[in-house]
Amino acid sequence: MSPMKYLVILADGFADQPIERLGGKTPMMAANTPHINQLCEMSRCGLLKTVPDSLHPGSEVANMTIMGYDAEKYYQGRGVLEAAALGIDIEPEDLVFRCNLVTVEQAKLLNHSAGHISTEEADELIATLNEYLGSERVQFYTGVSYRHVMVIKGGQKGVLCTPPHDVPGEYVETVLPKPMESNDTVKILRQLMFESNELLSNHPVNIRRKTEGKAVANMIWPWSPGFKPQMPSIKEMYGLEKGVVISAVDLIHGLGKFGGLKSIFVEGATGLYDTNYSGKADAALKALDEGHDYVFLHIEAPDEAGHEGDVELKIRTLEDIDSKVVRPILAYMNEHQDDLTVAFLPDHPTPCEIRTHTRDNVPFMILHPNSEADKVKVYDEASVKEGAWGVLNQTEFMKVLLSGKK
Repeated sequence: MSPMKYLVILADGFADQPIERLGGKTPMMAANTPHINQLCEMSRCGLLKTVPDSLHPGSEVANMTIMGYDAEKYYQGRGVLEAAALGIDIEPEDLVFRCNLVTVEQAKLLNHSAGHISTEEADELIATLNEYLGSERVQFYTGVSYRHVMVIKGGQKGVLCTPPHDVPGEYVETVLPKPMESNDTVKILRQLMFESNELLSNHPVNIRRKTEGKAVANMIWPWSPGFKPQMPSIKEMYGLEKGVVISAVDLIHGLGKFGGLKSIFVEGATGLYDTNYSGKADAALKALDEGHDYVFLHIEAPDEAGHEGDVELKIRTLEDIDSKVVRPILAYMNEHQDDLTVAFLPDHPTPCEIRTHTRDNVPFMILHPNSEADKVKVYDEASVKEGAWGVLNQTEFMKVLLSGKK
């Protein structure tokens, strides 16, 4: 028998809450997902607590625990993970932030993604920020779309920042960075935010976007600060020799880099509803064929639909994942029944009606060749409560994935 290989399909923000106009169903329940349900019929299911009570229910924390890391021990902020993905050289004294380009109108935070601004447009804005607000101490780095990185050299800890996707429609003044202890970093952050608003509001990129009826990117929003973490590799923790991450977002590639995993970038992968689903599935199967024993396939689209509050779009992303990702993987599994374990789950719910993450337990299923399927036949937030795995806590998922038992 060949050595076991493991494929984790991570559908970001896939889970949701009952919606009245769907007849009390969640988008997952309302979507037509026959291939996901076929996988469910062959799997053992359960609920997973992905976020410890002490931490914010962000994708960075949830994905870290799914990869088998104790987040309370290793988590240092989202910014440093995305900086690693961008190849930024981080010194121990550098305080690193995820830095969104956002839309502010009438003193309110209107949109956390500036209408999913293109990376090319964002790069122009980041260049302007560095030219006028950058210094030996403060630097901005272009990421993907609205997701960027800001570094403050010699920054101080004790800064409380609010993720912008948590507070759409709120007055900016009420959700600005706050000090948890006395320091001047908060003053620097607030000053940079307001100065960026003045600088970017009349930038040619935003004038053009406004003319085209698009959301403008007229302020920076720094959040999730942290210093460089010290993390063991996946190989050191779990003995997996050769692994990859496949994603459209820097966060996952940063986690992969710290975990000793190779990054695979798929042409046309956008992190949105128009992402190259089929190309990502093909890349995952190719990685398995090339001898990788751990493949972490991350799909961002459901999460972004949840943040937009778009129920129909979220259902569409779920159905696309079913037909363009799970369907070809099922076909591949027919030829690799004895040496491939497949898991499917979200990292956290992103309910459309509240447009942000919750810390609710997420539904998961694992098809392990050495484990018999349980009685769950349809995969959704409610049905898995009858699953054989019950409720797992954080890193227990990785142990069950590898062993097929608690």
